[in-house]
Amino acid sequence: MTQTETSIRKTWVAFGPNGATASIHETDAGFSVNSLGRETYHGVYESLEVAKRAISTRSDGDVTFEAH
Repeated sequence: MTQTETSIRKTWVAFGPNGATASIHETDAGFSVNSLGRETYHGVYESLEVAKRAISTRSDGDVTFEAH
């Protein structure tokens, strides 16, 4: 995350067939996507639905999301 994304408002975790795969963080800048096990974000998206689609297209099989 960059300095402009200092406030995380809410987090969603993506689960695939083999368990947790990624997270989405709602920040001041938008919705940041991060694959679990990586320290860098893949991008910031304008809506939660777009962020979910970004994760779903990279995943094998069905993906579900849980708010935390």
